[in-house]
Amino acid sequence: MCWRRRAEIRVSWGLIDMRVAMEEGEKAVRYARHVIEKHVKGEEIEENLYGGIFEEKRGAFVTINSYPSKMLRGCIGIPEPIMPLKDALKESAISACHDPRFPSLKENELDGIVIEVSILTKPELIVVEKPEDYIKEIEIGRDGLIVEKGFYRGLLLPQVASEYNWDEAEFLNETCMKAGLPPDCWFDEGIRIYKFQAEIFEEVEPRGRIVRKNA
Repeated sequence: MCWRRRAEIRVSWGLIDMRVAMEEGEKAVRYARHVIEKHVKGEEIEENLYGGIFEEKRGAFVTINSYPSKMLRGCIGIPEPIMPLKDALKESAISACHDPRFPSLKENELDGIVIEVSILTKPELIVVEKPEDYIKEIEIGRDGLIVEKGFYRGLLLPQVASEYNWDEAEFLNETCMKAGLPPDCWFDEGIRIYKFQAEIFEEVEPRGRIVRKNA
């Protein structure tokens, strides 16, 4: 199959998934930037993503980082494939402007942020015989994690563990805490842990060149 096709089927990390073409990644980031800027300015958002992968139901996250410090400014997403990717990107981009951990994004910040888009595979429940085996089922840099117990739920994207140089146990601990649970809750009965993968595209500078982060 030609690499330049819209999406190629491949066997990756033991799963069969759809490779997101660079052109699609660029469109996704530029659309997320468009949504963020129009929303913050109170202007009409143009629905300009059509066809192909953007009509497929996919999970997605939009991350806003400050530039050039690359400090987190907002990150919200739709982890499950419950809506077309174009809608998941729009909803995530708007929500990232109002991440409750930070003040709402202001118009005077738009020149000093860079946008990152993560397009997710469907979360897969990790089934193990004993909790210690979770470590064997996770690969740092490849997998993101979701921890779920009752009403508590937390998610960390694959790139987070790499950025903080966590090992598998630390990644599990941190995801538990993200869910509002004790760090060792992954040893508890009734815990459900999912893994997923993501293809990540980001601006190198504000409104500038876009690269595949996990190429």
